[in-house]
Amino acid sequence: MTDPKRYEQEHLDHVIDEIRRAKVATEEKIGHTKTDIGQIKEGFDDIRMNTTTYSGMMDTAMSVRAQQQMLDERENTWQHAADLLETLERLESRPYFARIDFKETDDTEAETIYIGLASFTDQPDHFLVYDWRAPISSIYYEGELGKVSYQAPDGVQTVDVQLKRQFQIEDGVIVTLYDTEEAVTDQMLLSALDNHSSTKMKSIVTTIQRTQNQIIRNTDARLLFVQGAAGSGKTAAVLQRVAWLLYRYRGNLTASQVIMFSPNQLFNDYIDQVLPELWEHNMIQMTYYQYVGRRVPRLQVATIQERFEADQEVVHQKATKLLTSLKYFNAVTRYAKHLGLDHHLRFKNIMFRGRVFFSKEKIAEIYYSFNRNYHLGNRLDATKENLIKILNSRIGNEMRSKWVEEAIQTMSKEDLDVALHEHPGEFESEEAERKFLARRIVMDALRPVKKAIDHNRWMNINAQYLHLLRVTPKLVNIADFDISPAEWQQYLDQQTTAFKAKRISTSGVSIYLYLYDLLSGKRGQREIRFVFVDEVQDYDAFQLAYLQFNFPKAKFTLLGDLNQAIFTHEQSHTLLQELGTMFGEDNTKVIQLTKSYRSTQQLTDFTKGLLVNGERIEAFERQGELPRVLEIADESTAVETVVNTLDRYQAAHDTTAIIGKTLADSERIAELLKAAGEQVTLIRTENQRLVPGTIVVPSYLAKGLEFDAVIVWNANAKQYHGDDERQLIYTICSRAMHALTVTSIGPVSPLIDEVDASLYQRQ
Repeated sequence: MTDPKRYEQEHLDHVIDEIRRAKVATEEKIGHTKTDIGQIKEGFDDIRMNTTTYSGMMDTAMSVRAQQQMLDERENTWQHAADLLETLERLESRPYFARIDFKETDDTEAETIYIGLASFTDQPDHFLVYDWRAPISSIYYEGELGKVSYQAPDGVQTVDVQLKRQFQIEDGVIVTLYDTEEAVTDQMLLSALDNHSSTKMKSIVTTIQRTQNQIIRNTDARLLFVQGAAGSGKTAAVLQRVAWLLYRYRGNLTASQVIMFSPNQLFNDYIDQVLPELWEHNMIQMTYYQYVGRRVPRLQVATIQERFEADQEVVHQKATKLLTSLKYFNAVTRYAKHLGLDHHLRFKNIMFRGRVFFSKEKIAEIYYSFNRNYHLGNRLDATKENLIKILNSRIGNEMRSKWVEEAIQTMSKEDLDVALHEHPGEFESEEAERKFLARRIVMDALRPVKKAIDHNRWMNINAQYLHLLRVTPKLVNIADFDISPAEWQQYLDQQTTAFKAKRISTSGVSIYLYLYDLLSGKRGQREIRFVFVDEVQDYDAFQLAYLQFNFPKAKFTLLGDLNQAIFTHEQSHTLLQELGTMFGEDNTKVIQLTKSYRSTQQLTDFTKGLLVNGERIEAFERQGELPRVLEIADESTAVETVVNTLDRYQAAHDTTAIIGKTLADSERIAELLKAAGEQVTLIRTENQRLVPGTIVVPSYLAKGLEFDAVIVWNANAKQYHGDDERQLIYTICSRAMHALTVTSIGPVSPLIDEVDASLYQRQ
């Protein structure tokens, strides 16, 4: 019997030879095409320009058109060949990672296919390698040996899988191969997971699990909700989903029609190589607050740090719970609808040359003059049309104004020549010339008024937002949120003062924009087809409802870990129920990833022990050392302990993170470590980049990231005392892949004390 490894190496050699032959042919094609492009460009100079007759002009235009079409065709050919060459170069060292043998019916011979990052054919319709996203490749991920069904273009197909073989290939040599009944063997996973972390997330195409594959290839759900334990691969799976969607809908979907909301810019930077690694363009990537913040350039939206610190204050917590609820979203919808009827809409004057051109009273009169059946969008459009008519009717009066006559008299010769050049022919009289110049001057001067009308600057959205906050107790029962009238007034005063200083809270900005969109008749970005929201447990119902309003034609994929809600706390557990009401239960699919692959079994068991009534978590059987919990008497000794721990970690690991609760905590330990001679990088804001080595980062910026080793700075009873911080300490500890040390100056947090003592080393 042939040795499987020898057979497979011979087959691999054959495929690589074919790839190299295709490379040579493609390089020749690129060379010929570049020559053709150069000759066609030179040919433009040889076209004789005949403009003496109409037919000559037509012949010339047709010649130019023919040359341009030839140039476009050659340039398209060159680009296609250049893309193919790049694919071949990347396939050459590792063409595929799996093989499947299957029979379509009992009577047919078994077929063999090889699966890689991209398809490769040595002749038309003869595939030596299938793209992992091809429908047939789904059977590799979907199940065990035997009968397996997959979704083909012409419907569900069932095949009998005879063999699943996985390869680890390096530089054209098979290092190992595994025959398995599973989609991915534990050996393959262990090999991938034992690698060190880096500053960039990697593709997981070779180790996609069956449940992850269901996430990647789902096409039915209007809302796909992925609940995944820390380190379960939910983000990686969803990035592969983007790549799969771009492949599945090639020609009808582009990366610019896909948007992903990430927890912070640091995380965006961390994942930005995954899709290019899969030869796809990155989708639109931003944080939610970047998305809303760019629409309010005159307002300063609270930062993640300010949000984190404000959430520690009790009245702010209660008010935020109210303002971020689905109930309040519906209340704002009702409020805006009634503004079209009850004369509470706030307007402002449109000014022109220091005087009121349209008074807010006149605008209100126009706005409320229309039939009560007019909805907000129609009422807005009708008001603008009336204002434009009045503007046009006033041009004649303005032309006779003294300032216009003065402007004509002071025109420079150059300005006069430019203006008169636009008039065809001679003027009938001096008065006709004056009128022409006067109209031109007035039209130019009134452009800002026209722009103010078009851009709805006659609506006083700032005053309207403050009015909404004032009347909130009439819209919802604030007692349901445990808020007294005095507490609401206190919160209102704080927000009004901040707003007048051009600052707005993170909950306020969504309300402000939703209110504006309703009043201005905005209908959302209908070109976006797919929306992805990562770390969704830190979103509130209002934000998600606003995103649904903004992307009315899109399918949503929301992913997160309800155990890691560091902003929304207990509200996160009602999120699924609220999402069901927003999208409809029939249109919602929930997939749960319970197995954590990031951390060793010891680290996963410890972090799981931090939770009470949390979502289900299973540890992957990758062994490591128990986490350490160190109670230390004073700060200087704690710094020495961190220095000693760093020495140990840096010898064994590539990336170590020291995570403080707040920015101030992180700044303090970074300062002390630098004084002790340690090389550390402090991450202050989400706009910094991750770097190799040791970083110090506040807890709220560590979301979604992973590190070889983690040191938790000062997790004492004062820092992490309440049950509402349980999810925060879990999130911090679950960033570690291989090693974890928790330091505490004084008694350790009771949240850690509650963990089974056998799950960690206590010192």
